[in-house]
Amino acid sequence: MRVSITVTLDGEKTVIRLLSSYVSNFSLSDLGFAPADQQLFTGAGKKPFGMLLVAGPTGSGKTTSLYALLKLLNRPEVNITTIEDPVEYRIGGVNQVQVNDQTNLTFAQGLRSIVRQDPDIILVGEIRDEETAEIAVNAALTGHLMMSTFHANDAATTIPRLLDMGIEPFLLSSTLELIIAQRLVRKICDNCRVSYKTTVSEAQKVSATANNYFNKSSITLYKGSGCVSCNHTGYKGRTAIFELISVTRELKDLILTNPSAQQVSQLAKSQGAQSLFDDGMAKVKTGVTTLEELMRVAAPPQEKGYGKNKETKA
Repeated sequence: MRVSITVTLDGEKTVIRLLSSYVSNFSLSDLGFAPADQQLFTGAGKKPFGMLLVAGPTGSGKTTSLYALLKLLNRPEVNITTIEDPVEYRIGGVNQVQVNDQTNLTFAQGLRSIVRQDPDIILVGEIRDEETAEIAVNAALTGHLMMSTFHANDAATTIPRLLDMGIEPFLLSSTLELIIAQRLVRKICDNCRVSYKTTVSEAQKVSATANNYFNKSSITLYKGSGCVSCNHTGYKGRTAIFELISVTRELKDLILTNPSAQQVSQLAKSQGAQSLFDDGMAKVKTGVTTLEELMRVAAPPQEKGYGKNKETKA
């Protein structure tokens, strides 16, 4: 368990995160990655050097996604070292180091030691400050594959935030390979999932942009009717929705100009990148989650016309 306690006016407030051992055995498909996204993610992980970042808020499954990739890359001839706070799951064959503030073993200090251990792949639990970011970028620039998590609202925001932390644009352009943003959504209970017919106009009452994702006025959606298995909530378990931005040559050139998040987003979308909401809508159509649940965790794109022609067969 990971326990966080804080004092409020009404007393102590406690949040407990349960770390289930079975989660460490999840594959990328178990986590909700579409086949094309899996290929992009694993392709970035097989590169000899560069930086791969997973962005999102606390508790959105960022580290679990990186663990799933590490398991695919974990071979006896590959030296993988991590520094984490804390080490959530043990992976056999991987050198895992835990942050210890009492001995001044911070992310930055630990990372300095790790780069002298001849690693092929380095995982930093989180880039929290300018010092860690600078060391991570330099490690990625000198022949290491660097993976880390980062707190940002979406994939496009990650680049301006790193630049604001003092990373030189030419260094970031030379090292960054892939950015992933993710959120967790509740899954419809498999035992009581039912389909129902509705109209696009009704769906627009939940999401004003629903008409951008459906070509027919009558559509099929899914929900949980409630049963003992899901405690009559209609939901059981969680899955992730993803946004992937591959750092292409055009995006590398854009980074050199110190771009805004909007400029990064526009270029990525022109090259085929989908938003968190797009990936979520694909899961809504196939009955993985509900439109209401998607709206709870992801905002629809605001760009005019974006999301059109996304109709897929459910």
